[in-house]
Amino acid sequence: MKRVKRLFSLGIILSSISLALVGCGTDTTGGNGGDKKYIVGTDATYAPMEYMDDKGNIVGTDIDIIKALAKELDIEVEFKNYGFEPLFTAVSNEEVDFAVSSITITDERKETYDFSDPYYVANQLILVPEESSVGKFKDLKDKKVSVQMNTTGHKVVQGLLGNTSSKIVAMESMPLAISEMLNGNADAAIGDNAVINEYKKNNPKVALKTVEDEAFEKEYYGLMVKKGNEELLTLLNEGIEKLKANGKLKEITGFDVE
Repeated sequence: MKRVKRLFSLGIILSSISLALVGCGTDTTGGNGGDKKYIVGTDATYAPMEYMDDKGNIVGTDIDIIKALAKELDIEVEFKNYGFEPLFTAVSNEEVDFAVSSITITDERKETYDFSDPYYVANQLILVPEESSVGKFKDLKDKKVSVQMNTTGHKVVQGLLGNTSSKIVAMESMPLAISEMLNGNADAAIGDNAVINEYKKNNPKVALKTVEDEAFEKEYYGLMVKKGNEELLTLLNEGIEKLKANGKLKEITGFDVE
């Protein structure tokens, strides 16, 4: 009988300890985001939007935006570096909570993923050697063009040259795509204007020029989340709206986003 009483008393003590531990756990529901940490995936090869600095830190315009958003929402974020293609799988498999990586919102992508409201506007830009005769997008019709694989730049070039054209040099990153053009394996490279302009600025001794074309439509970047994650999507949109309203988004990007 005494043994039963001792076991009963021990059970009460253990239950009390368990409740105490639960009560001390991280708050994931209070306020906008509580103290929850969100894992954010990116492809840090896309300067100035996301890249690795000399100390191995992930930095860039997109990163600054997410840090500002996290401050507004009172949440913690941790960045993880993926390749662009693996990033989509990471979101689907919930390896990350959401992704920021200059991801253009498209109807095709919206079939598989959900996107926040736009936070950045961009367009495609052509990069060619200085002596190139290319003056518009259609001039690339019979030329080899390098792009980053499965980006909107890749889709644009497929529209001109064909989905399976051997003239499309599709690489895993934009720096590699540009290198292919510099090495003579492509006549031109196409990518987002911020990235192309940043490369040209950082390499003034390389004889290159950029070509704009009105055929390139405006593209809007969004934060990508797993399909159906309405709670997170609402939270991120709340943060973006706050950054637009208080002017911090314009301060980081240099322009207003529609």
